[in-house]
Amino acid sequence: MGESLPKLVVLSLKSNNFHGNIPFRLCHLSYIQILDISSNNISGTIPKCFHNFTAMPHTTSSNRSITSYYHYNLGDENVQMPGIYFDKTYLTWKGSQYEYNSTLGLVKILDLSSNKLGGGVPKEIMDLVGLVALNLSGNNLTGQITPKIGQLKSLDFLDLSRNQFFGGIPSSLSQLSGLSVMDLSYNNLSGKIPLGTQLQSFNESVHDGNPELCGLPLRNKCPDEDSAPSPERDDANTPEGEDQLITFGFYVSVILGFFIGFWGVCGTLLVNTSWRHGYFKFLTSVKDWVYLITAVNIAKLQKTFRD
Repeated sequence: MGESLPKLVVLSLKSNNFHGNIPFRLCHLSYIQILDISSNNISGTIPKCFHNFTAMPHTTSSNRSITSYYHYNLGDENVQMPGIYFDKTYLTWKGSQYEYNSTLGLVKILDLSSNKLGGGVPKEIMDLVGLVALNLSGNNLTGQITPKIGQLKSLDFLDLSRNQFFGGIPSSLSQLSGLSVMDLSYNNLSGKIPLGTQLQSFNESVHDGNPELCGLPLRNKCPDEDSAPSPERDDANTPEGEDQLITFGFYVSVILGFFIGFWGVCGTLLVNTSWRHGYFKFLTSVKDWVYLITAVNIAKLQKTFRD
């Protein structure tokens, strides 16, 4: 197929009963943008030569639609007329089926889900940086998720669920800012989920079936997230710890403040005679003023009651 149809752009063979390995001749489909062989009985490993899909590494496309040119005969005169055909296809996208026509040229999908594929995921697939959707779910794939997955900047859909991947989730996955659908459930992943707005925004169900994972958005906290014990202190002189030290310092500050304030005023009055006389004269005048105001107000009240 790869040699006889080298300019094939869309190949969908999903939901059949194909079995055996993925033929290496598929790697000759250099123009392929959508390859869907999901829901079959295909076994073996994923060929490394998938990086020969030279249309998928491009993050942009000059044509939004996919067009085909052909010629047809006009009447009985054997006059060939040019024609153009705009390709369209139906794709299952995020659980629903849509018809793609005018934007088909922008869609780049690799769907190998629901088969019996084993082994690891070739790192060469991570060179297909134009991929919008990568679905490898429901296989027997194993190994660690490569950090190179962060190269797939155009990914909007990623499903690696129901496999046997192990190890940690690479931090590079948090760099996929356009990722709106992700599913890593039912693998053997472990460790802390990398911090990043993108990964923490997903529901915790995308990590189900990985009991050794920890960190947000899961309720399972990582060991380093628990409250760290306070460092040991030398309490030889303060047997009740830091609280005792704070209390002791507070009382010392109060006592010192009282002595400094009290003797700062009273000591000055005792030493300086003129200041002392002026101070007592001031107190006497204040006393007389208070007495006078009080007497006047009492007299006014009495006069009011008599009237």
